[in-house]
Amino acid sequence: MEYKTGKTGRIIAARLFEGEDIYESIEKIARKEDIKAAAVLITGGFRQASVVVGPKQEKPKIVGNFKDFAGPGEVLGVGTIYCDDEGPKLHIHTAIGKGDHTIVGCPRGGAKTFLVLEVTIIEFEGIQARRETDKEKGLSLLRFS
Repeated sequence: MEYKTGKTGRIIAARLFEGEDIYESIEKIARKEDIKAAAVLITGGFRQASVVVGPKQEKPKIVGNFKDFAGPGEVLGVGTIYCDDEGPKLHIHTAIGKGDHTIVGCPRGGAKTFLVLEVTIIEFEGIQARRETDKEKGLSLLRFS
């Protein structure tokens, strides 16, 4: 295990509207506000999402097992923002549900808002960390400086 300590910086509250992409929207805020490290909380609804629900394959590289969510439905999620060479990147895990159907995992590609998605970003100060590609695992992983 490795860890760093820091302090809370700014807190940003945002509202996403129908059809807005969660990754595009949150990463756009992070770029505009120059956020390098943060926690992210979301509450609201998803119209659709493709969700990684664990590995389909572990070797030689990890390959995600994707499940599609066709909403609209409810979502609750927690994640982080750390930068890679291209800027701030969101990593979030969610519980998404509609009726008796629930998916828990990491939404990717095309996670779209249904009606409203409330987003809270809690910035970290004093933590030097970034996402770096682990070529052996095929994933972007958190590294501390």
